[in-house]
Amino acid sequence: MKLFECQSCGQLLYFENTACVRCGHSLGYLSGQAQLSALEAVGDGTWRALGDTDHLYRACANAEHGGCNWMVPAESGEAYCRACRLNRMVPNLSDPDRVALWRPLEMAKRRLIYSLLRLGLPVASKRDDPDRGLAFDVLAEEESEHPVMTGHADGVITIDLDEADPVARERMRADMVERYRTLLGHFRHEIAHYYWGLLISGTDWLDPCRARFGDDSADYGEALKAHYLAGPRSDWPDHFISAYAAAHPWEDFAETWAHYMHIVDTLETAQTFGMTIRARAGTDPILAMEIDFDPYRTSDFNALVDAWIPLTAAVNSLNSSMGQPDLYPFVLAGDVIEKLRFIHRLVRRDTIGT
Repeated sequence: MKLFECQSCGQLLYFENTACVRCGHSLGYLSGQAQLSALEAVGDGTWRALGDTDHLYRACANAEHGGCNWMVPAESGEAYCRACRLNRMVPNLSDPDRVALWRPLEMAKRRLIYSLLRLGLPVASKRDDPDRGLAFDVLAEEESEHPVMTGHADGVITIDLDEADPVARERMRADMVERYRTLLGHFRHEIAHYYWGLLISGTDWLDPCRARFGDDSADYGEALKAHYLAGPRSDWPDHFISAYAAAHPWEDFAETWAHYMHIVDTLETAQTFGMTIRARAGTDPILAMEIDFDPYRTSDFNALVDAWIPLTAAVNSLNSSMGQPDLYPFVLAGDVIEKLRFIHRLVRRDTIGT
């Protein structure tokens, strides 16, 4: 995620900000320009964006609930922004407790959509494309007729509202023996299943994908049952990014895709902060990095890995100094790096290869 700057006073801004603390301007995100913009009221609920003075904007309808800071072109006639139009079902927003959990989920989803748009991936709603579009259902167990499970099916990503409760999420992480469990991680994992159907299934990428991740025609239900009963294969760290990735090729693809998004977006954050690393001990050049490229746009996959490894070594050490667990508790084995390389080629629509 990049940093932003107030067009009125030059104050540093962050993606979720809604007001400039220096000059007081209201702020709104313009998804078409990937720009957080200072706003000036025009009247009748419309705003002039200092980041795009050629158009007028309105706030997304979800701003009423404190759930969105994205803007809608005034001439579009839409009530919701590009990210919120992907919502199919949301919790009861008249319940303050539901809203308090829903807001961080929406925040994570907007970060997901930011990344998808930066990568140039197709992001169409099911309303616009019923067959191949995308939709999100955020469901509360108490409001559903059926048990709520986070997952993906036919372009619909379901997120259990309880995932936004830090205590419940940590309990689930411990119960599932996971190293990492976050709202943004869920979104990045589940969106991978959507893009597998959109970019892999029925295309020329299918055979190379199977060569890299395995035969996805293996019974998915039986594979997951075996995973939960017997656990992952003993050598999974040598071939997979996580134990769950070893359960089935679809999950391997999804876990790898999610980590590719972790890498690209975190490197963009480091790049916009001007971070460099020069370890002042040892002689290993792997502990040196400078990000002089746009992680979302570079064609050089090796540059991503060469920057990521020293960055994670540094931030994991910083976390240890604060008595916190590793920020990135994973190891990129050789097979995992090649799977990440495949994802890089896929999202860029490069030459097909394994």
